[in-house]
Amino acid sequence: MQKYRSKVEYDGRHYVGWQRQDNGPSIQAAVEEAILNFCGEQVEVIAAGRTDSGVHALGMTTHFALLNNNHDPATVRKAINFHLGSQPIKIIETEIVPDSFHARFSAIERRYLYRILNRQSPPTLDYGRVWHVPRKLDIAGMQEAAEILIGEHDFSSFRAKDCQAASPIKTLNMIKVSRSGDEIHISAHARSFLHRQIRNIVGSLKLVGEGKWDSDDIERILLEKNRAKAGPTAPAEGLYFLEVIY
Repeated sequence: MQKYRSKVEYDGRHYVGWQRQDNGPSIQAAVEEAILNFCGEQVEVIAAGRTDSGVHALGMTTHFALLNNNHDPATVRKAINFHLGSQPIKIIETEIVPDSFHARFSAIERRYLYRILNRQSPPTLDYGRVWHVPRKLDIAGMQEAAEILIGEHDFSSFRAKDCQAASPIKTLNMIKVSRSGDEIHISAHARSFLHRQIRNIVGSLKLVGEGKWDSDDIERILLEKNRAKAGPTAPAEGLYFLEVIY
């Protein structure tokens, strides 16, 4: 048996998310079917994270094991991509890893990016891949407010109601708000995140950028530990799973 680690890139718009579900097509099911068509083996592909419907990935790390250990990584990558066909899912890298490697449990940091298109005109080429916010946002104010969230906190105010995590306490290693042309990028790094934590944070930071809230409001909301007090959930289309650090 041979274990492989693969980096996957995908456009999440037409999928129910990474995890296999009964209510629609998933990224996981598409990759597993491509492997089955390639080598006849039915495997489970484990990912470092479980992105929601509409969320994209530029570097989702996965692992899977094949009984036939005669396949070199380049062949595996090319074959899976061939059988994925025109689906907006592609294997970017594949390598052989020891049996001890686990895409989820071996991770020490996960990195996400949220893209806001901050201009009057809506997107054309990036339709479905950014959150369009026409009103100009104050990124300096957003960054000041974001820094309050760095470190270990009870993030109940930014946690989805259906979040299944055992504890709302997480450590946010880094969050940065920057502008690149017409876009505002919000980068967030942590070992792990609560369900919809980043999108709920972004929704609140947008209100800061619009001048409706300030950093004191973000601190108050964090301390209140009440999801109803925080801002709306930002759309899935602007969120990208960037990479995993091992």
